[in-house]
Amino acid sequence: MCSLFAHQPQRDYESQTRSLRIGGHCTSIRLEMSFWDTLEEIAAKEGMSLAKFLTTLHDEVLDHHGEVRNFASLLRCSCMIYRAKSAAAVAEFRGGRPAMLDAAE
Repeated sequence: MCSLFAHQPQRDYESQTRSLRIGGHCTSIRLEMSFWDTLEEIAAKEGMSLAKFLTTLHDEVLDHHGEVRNFASLLRCSCMIYRAKSAAAVAEFRGGRPAMLDAAE
């Protein structure tokens, strides 16, 4: 079981800080590369640049909750939700077989 996690490429969990402007303010966000990759994938599927997607997400959270407490954590959780829904769709397409089991084989 641990080999599934231990053998992942080191690049995936190396972190990178990126600077962007949200709501007219410059900020920086530090995430692991696997999260940046996922966010870029989500943005592309939405037909947006990464910067536009992050700004849109930030604005929607601000409208819904009135504040954004920890944007980096929100982004990580968003990636997990996206990946979980993607895995569920693949499992459903394969007849209900969990994607995690396929990766472990």
